[in-house]
Amino acid sequence: MTRLERLIGIDAMIRSGRYPSVADFCQRFEVSERSIYNDLAYLRDRVNAPLDYSRQHGGYYYRDPTWVLPIIQVSEGELLSFLLSIELSRRYLGSVFAAPLRNLLSQLQHYQITIDPNDLLTHVTFQPGAVAPVDPALLNDVSVCIREQHPLEITYFTAVRRECNDRVIEPYHLYLARGDLYVIAYDHLRHTFRQFALCRIKRWQVQYQRRFQRDPTFDAAAYLRHAFVSEVGDRPVTVAIAFDREQAPYIRERQWHSTQQIEELPDGGLILRFENGALGEIKRWVLGYGAHARVLAPPELVQMVAVELQRAAAQYT
Repeated sequence: MTRLERLIGIDAMIRSGRYPSVADFCQRFEVSERSIYNDLAYLRDRVNAPLDYSRQHGGYYYRDPTWVLPIIQVSEGELLSFLLSIELSRRYLGSVFAAPLRNLLSQLQHYQITIDPNDLLTHVTFQPGAVAPVDPALLNDVSVCIREQHPLEITYFTAVRRECNDRVIEPYHLYLARGDLYVIAYDHLRHTFRQFALCRIKRWQVQYQRRFQRDPTFDAAAYLRHAFVSEVGDRPVTVAIAFDREQAPYIRERQWHSTQQIEELPDGGLILRFENGALGEIKRWVLGYGAHARVLAPPELVQMVAVELQRAAAQYT
């Protein structure tokens, strides 16, 4: 949350007439008392808010309830980015997470923004693709478990084995891959960190009576460096894939992996190299390019793709 968002939220709480305290602000915005006192000083000294403290009620109020924040200068690009974040949150995270952003937008409109938000999305269309639905209540509970360190008991469907099993996980981090939500968690069943697709969690129960201790060595960014799209591999290996001149422009324009290197070929094609161990996901990705892609390394990935193509070809003979 930016400071502007927090100031608007503080103003709304004061305007409600409930005499919010510093503790109330800290709990609502999850910042320190020092940050809140700086915000209150900014309202009082920089924008001349008629801010006062009621000892009787133990909180803040406006001496002049008709006072409003000055006009907020927001560029069209800034507002469009904010509107896109609302729409993306609604489509990928659900209405539970999008609702606070929409509430903030409604508050912004009270502060004389000179751009009509409804006009900005007139020429924008979202095509999210085939996205698996996720129960908003599950997403909210996972977020609570991450923040408050509660274990989560789940019944999880493992697609590759086509079976469900019960397990207890300790959720650490949410991430979005190709429109699908995953949680990285310590898995009590396997005794290691694993990622779980939220759409495959069939039943869940938050263990509110328990709290787990986060592993101080866990680094979400380091964990995801071993991922390719949604799959996290084990031992990284050098992956090399040759693309022909027809497909090369589309490969060249994108960042496929943080370790990637591109070797240009004389015929206009290229070789994409990167370090990763998620060979199953890479196999599925390569197969999508058909005859335009050829795996050069590692040998096990060459074999995996060759076997899959042979099986596919047999379907048409």
